[in-house]
Amino acid sequence: MHCHAAAFLSVFWLLFPRVTDLQEEGKSAINSPMAPALVDIHPEDTQLEENEERTMIDPTSREDPKFKELVKVLLDWINDVLAEERIIVKQLEEDLYDGQVLQKLLEKLAHCKLNVAEVTQSEIGQKQKLQTVLEAVQDLLRPHGWPLRWNVDSIHGKNLVSILHLLVSLAMHFRAPIHLPEHVTVQVVVVRKREGLLHSSHISEELTTTTEIMMGRFERDAFDTLFDHAPDKLNLVKKSLITFVNKHLNKLNLEVTDLETQFADGVYLVLLLGLLEDYFVPLHNFYLTPDSFDQKVHNVAFAFELMLDGGLKKPKARPEDVVNLDLKSTLRVLYTLFTKYKDVE
Repeated sequence: MHCHAAAFLSVFWLLFPRVTDLQEEGKSAINSPMAPALVDIHPEDTQLEENEERTMIDPTSREDPKFKELVKVLLDWINDVLAEERIIVKQLEEDLYDGQVLQKLLEKLAHCKLNVAEVTQSEIGQKQKLQTVLEAVQDLLRPHGWPLRWNVDSIHGKNLVSILHLLVSLAMHFRAPIHLPEHVTVQVVVVRKREGLLHSSHISEELTTTTEIMMGRFERDAFDTLFDHAPDKLNLVKKSLITFVNKHLNKLNLEVTDLETQFADGVYLVLLLGLLEDYFVPLHNFYLTPDSFDQKVHNVAFAFELMLDGGLKKPKARPEDVVNLDLKSTLRVLYTLFTKYKDVE
């Protein structure tokens, strides 16, 4: 095994070099974007204060397949998360603006309870609830560098762009088991009242970039290079790691054939660490037969604690990444173990 491990390391580093309700409101403005909007003014437009502005997504952008996919993926995700609450979201702008659904979504994702009134009918009450919810979101996202491209007024005003920015950030932060379409950009029409007339301008709004950038993984490593530029070498890495883990798990009559799925509940990971460090892990510390996402996350997080106790650095991956069957994350964790324990019999 020692020779095999050494050969794997040599090949690995040789192969993978280090790599540091406004739809009508702007209709006339859209039809003549370079001139003041003088016709087809929606009745609500006359209520705009001087220099006040409103925004809407250009109808052409709304028909873009990638934009439609983004909306559908986020809708399905929200409904999946809130299935136990018997909440069904059908339209993002109409169902999320008052903070009620956003409250439930955040509580479910962050495993917390917000101190807000359950049902609020008045606009003031809705905005107060929304303020509390968005402050909680800000507390979660700001330390990680997320740009906050929404506020109480834009969400309560049913600004779909703001709502989408918020949902994309939440999905990325909580490692939602969904695939967001990349590079989704929409044209936004900004309608402003000036001297009693409506004027418009168009801006491009980027809703998603690439998954890796949105996840904040700017520091690339050998596994990024492996997946991007040497996928044919992936089997070499997987075989070497399977040989390594089975050398130890076989002692418990356990065998791994699929790294991506068999470590996703954290059980094998916990047992493997006990074998590598030669100690028995008390069964009350983890779920031997986890049957929920939360229990699986608990197991993987517990395994990460054992790694720290063993003198290893905190894994780059998050427990949710492993549970969500992110192969790259699982390989990173196992390779960390391999580099330290490759000579352990």
